[in-house]
Amino acid sequence: MVNITKLYCGEDQPADALRYGHGHGATKTAAERKPIVVWNVTRTCNLRCVHCYSDSFAQKYPGELTHEQALANIDDIAAFKAPALLFSGGEPLVRPDTLDLMEYATTKGLRVTLSTNGTLIDETAAARLKQIGTTYVGISLDGIGETNDLFRGKKGAFDGAVRGMRNCRAVGQKVGLRLTLTRRNCMDLHDIFDFIEAEGIQRACFYHLVYSGRGNAADELTPGEVRRAMDIILERVRSYHDRGVAKEILTVDHHADNAYLYLKLREQNPARAAAVYELMKWNGGGANSSGIGIANIDTQGNVHPDQFWQAATLGNVKQRPFSQIWSDNSIPLLAQLRNRLPLLKGRCGSCRFKEICGGSFRVRALQVHGDPWAEDPACYLSDDEIGYRQAETLAQAM
Repeated sequence: MVNITKLYCGEDQPADALRYGHGHGATKTAAERKPIVVWNVTRTCNLRCVHCYSDSFAQKYPGELTHEQALANIDDIAAFKAPALLFSGGEPLVRPDTLDLMEYATTKGLRVTLSTNGTLIDETAAARLKQIGTTYVGISLDGIGETNDLFRGKKGAFDGAVRGMRNCRAVGQKVGLRLTLTRRNCMDLHDIFDFIEAEGIQRACFYHLVYSGRGNAADELTPGEVRRAMDIILERVRSYHDRGVAKEILTVDHHADNAYLYLKLREQNPARAAAVYELMKWNGGGANSSGIGIANIDTQGNVHPDQFWQAATLGNVKQRPFSQIWSDNSIPLLAQLRNRLPLLKGRCGSCRFKEICGGSFRVRALQVHGDPWAEDPACYLSDDEIGYRQAETLAQAM
């Protein structure tokens, strides 16, 4: 994640210690962090989103962790001292015991968050989420009105998500918006920011598309469209800051955003840009994400480097605790992910922003090129901006 509010406007944010090494609980380096664990507790979903990475439907799927297996998994993750446990799906609230599992996790000292489509959060569910100590509820909303309904595959999904948000806010539960940037909704960005302010939404995450499940490159923005989207995000975050409107705005799954933001800052305030570069450098971008700072346990108990990399299974918590799997550097892919910079090829391999981007998102390279160390096909920076031609010319000269 790239915290735009922190980096672009300098506002302190709740996860600065985890993300930028500042504050109580910060590790010496980002590579030493324990992972945020994304746990898909069920694949079943009441909607049918066009970009769903788990390819979920409104049906039951065999083999999901039992209640007892889920409790044992929580015990292990808590003992491992993971900084947060994110309950996801499918739609996690379809599973009857999800709120019970979340409550159990909080009693074990875990920071518990929920990723949901929001349509099942009635007043009772919202009150329970607040009562059990849920840190944050992220509700997916991929456009305003009909745009979101088309995205979600169900008429009324937008209204249902808005009700869920309002029910959370009514009981004082921190709630946020999650949106995946695609060609279907990039025209709604200003409306989305207006909605965030009007509804009192405290946090928003703008995800770049990852090609997994039903998500595919056909919905990907062009480089020019990504840059326009980023410009709108930066513009609106600056407006919030200048008017004293407290919001936490992040972009997710594309660490080239670090480089783009840095270049923008360098034009405006070179001294501040240099300080922000050091924060980005500590974070490391993609180099400290999948396989280090983020982990995934799917509905069957399989452990993956992140929630989008379902093709790579590192182990299964039904046979071996997550903590043991994650600590096993003899697993080849884990070892490679934890020292990935020398493995990067093409534009990523020679990019002058490699230390703050870290090769961005490896599963996109795998999906498009068949090679996890190839260049990220979604990079929207030019060859000149990343110094690619210069590096290529120098290599040829040698």
